[in-house]
Amino acid sequence: MTQSLENTLMTANSLNHGYTTLTNWGLIFVEGSDAATLLQGQLSNSVVSLKRTLSGEIAQGPGAVRLVGYCNPKGRLLASAWLALFPESADADDRFALFISKDIAASTAKRLAMYVLRSKVKVLDASNDWDIFGSYQSSQGEQSSALPNDALALRMPDVLAEGQSFQRTLIAKKKSDTSAPSVDQAALMQWNSLEVLSAIPRIVLATQEQFVPQMINFESVAGVDFKKGCYPGQEIVARSQYRGAVKRRLQLAHTEASESALDLAKPGVELFHEDDANQPCGMVVLAANNSSHPDLIDLQVECKLEALESGQIHLAMSNGPVLKIDQLPYPLIEI
Repeated sequence: MTQSLENTLMTANSLNHGYTTLTNWGLIFVEGSDAATLLQGQLSNSVVSLKRTLSGEIAQGPGAVRLVGYCNPKGRLLASAWLALFPESADADDRFALFISKDIAASTAKRLAMYVLRSKVKVLDASNDWDIFGSYQSSQGEQSSALPNDALALRMPDVLAEGQSFQRTLIAKKKSDTSAPSVDQAALMQWNSLEVLSAIPRIVLATQEQFVPQMINFESVAGVDFKKGCYPGQEIVARSQYRGAVKRRLQLAHTEASESALDLAKPGVELFHEDDANQPCGMVVLAANNSSHPDLIDLQVECKLEALESGQIHLAMSNGPVLKIDQLPYPLIEI
C-alpha cells in the first residue's frame, strides 16, 4: 500500500526545509497525440523534444521542465506556468501538465480548448481534482524521501536566500476521499518568500494582460524561445526584444512591514514616483513576507526604468510605503 504524500515527505518544517499545500496553485492537463503541436502554436516557449517523466519521478532541468507564457494577440501575458511532460504510462500519448495560478486556470484551459478544433488533444482544468504541494530544502536541510508512485513533480530553479541555496519542487497528487491536506503556515510563508526572491514572475488574475514578457524579465528567466514558430503576440514580443523598446523591467524590492504595507503589498497594486502622484510608474507582480526578517515585505515589481534613476518609489500612492530596490539574482538578456 502506497504511503500518503504527507507521510512520505513531511518533515519538521523550518526555514531550511518544509512542505505544504499550495491552495493558490492549480493544474491544467493537455493530452493527446496532437498536444505538442497545439501548445507549440500557443505558448512563448518551445515544448518540442521535452523529456518524458513518469509518475513518481521528478522532472528537472531544461530538457524536462519549461517556464511558459500565454499571450494575447497584443503580446500581453494572460498566464504563466511551469510545464512538464507526464504521460500516464511509458507508451501512452503525451500529457503535458501546466502548474499555474489557480485563479486563472479555468479561463486559460478554456482559451486553449478553443484552438483544439479537430486535433487529437484534450484540455482539462484539473485544479479541483488534484492537490498541489510545495516542497523546499536548503543545502543544509534534510533530504526528502522518494515520491509516491502516483505523484507528479517538477523541480523549479534554485533560489539563493540568506546565503543558502534552496531547491524547490512542485508536486501534484489526485485528491483523496479522506480529509483535505493541511496548510503548514510556516512552510507556506517560506515557500512564498522564496518564490518572490527567485525574481521569476507568476501571472495571477490581478496581473493578467498587464505585461509584455520582457516587462517582467520573462525572456531572461528562460520563458521565451525566440527561435520557435509563431504564437499569439509573437511579433510584438520579438519586436520588443530586437528593437530595444522595453522601458520597464521587473525589479526586486522590499519595504517595512507596516500595517498599511501589509494591506497594500498585493499583485496588481500600482506604484508611484514621489514626483508624480497622478501617473503610476509600475505595478506589484508578487509579494510575500520575508520569513527570515518578519519586519520586511519582499516584492517583485514591474517598474519604469527612468523612475529608478532618482527619487523614491511608493506603494499604491505617491506618499505610500517606500520601496527599496534590491539586486536581481540574474543578468538581463540584452540583444
